[in-house]
Amino acid sequence: MRAQDGHVYLTSFVYSVLEFFILFLRAIYLAILFSPCIAMAPFVDSLGIEFRKRWIHTIHLTLEKAGPAFIKWGQWAATRPDLFPRDLCSELAKLHSNAPTHSFQVTKRTIERAFHRKLPEIFEKFEEKPVASGSVAQVHRATLKYRYPGQQIKPVVVAVKVRHPGVGEAIRRDFMIINFVARISTFIPTLKWLRLDESVQQFGVFMMSQVDLSREAAHLCRFIYNFRRWKDVSFPKPLYPLVHPSVLVETFEQGESVLHYVEELEGHERIKSALARIGTHALLKMLLGWQRKLDPEYDVLHALQSLLFRADMADSLFETIGKFMAA
Repeated sequence: MRAQDGHVYLTSFVYSVLEFFILFLRAIYLAILFSPCIAMAPFVDSLGIEFRKRWIHTIHLTLEKAGPAFIKWGQWAATRPDLFPRDLCSELAKLHSNAPTHSFQVTKRTIERAFHRKLPEIFEKFEEKPVASGSVAQVHRATLKYRYPGQQIKPVVVAVKVRHPGVGEAIRRDFMIINFVARISTFIPTLKWLRLDESVQQFGVFMMSQVDLSREAAHLCRFIYNFRRWKDVSFPKPLYPLVHPSVLVETFEQGESVLHYVEELEGHERIKSALARIGTHALLKMLLGWQRKLDPEYDVLHALQSLLFRADMADSLFETIGKFMAA
């Protein structure tokens, strides 16, 4: 018994040392990776527009190479022109659908392991090139052959979301490093008020929850039910039993990014007003209609800002808020 306990202790010790070594190497890699961005930053405002464009593009590439946790931060930053320069937000917006991809062989292997069936047995057609890729997973367009084993249905065009390999471990390790840096900041008087350790911890929990695609499927089902009477709001429908923590098969929904309407349709005020009205009604319904208890520190207007941030949409936004509150 003692020999067995000693073996377990030794294995645990070796694993801990190895994990520390991996984290140390990862921290050095990130420090080197972000060095060009940091070194260029002091000269951005003095060396002209071309240098600034090069710096912003460098930030984009750096976040891509840094991994899923940093890509997710870049995606969030892209929606906050109230906090970051607009040209930076426009560049980081590319991370929403053009994040690094993994190979088709990885996609095929992941799907077959998840559902214990060969790819041609499930799909009539499967596009090898992903439609889009995010920080956690990438999406392929396919035509579904079978909804479940043994019963054939009419082919349906679906979106197949496949988790990137090793993304869970990568996020966990990166947030251990980020959280360590955030904790150090609490001992610096000028940074202590930011409470970076708390925000990083919350963001880390949020990121880890996105790794499990079966949770996303459950949330989609809840959204579909809650919005069942709304004709202007729709969501992809998960196609059970083709749902797994690493793979999610859902209906393929045609649509455009909201940025297309906000940035490119200059002068189309009626479209922007309609968009502001739909988005605000949906968000307020989620915040005030379905949540029994809201965190008193949660800023509703902050949430609205992240969705509708253009000054030329502000009138529609606050008019809608007023009508909603009066209803």
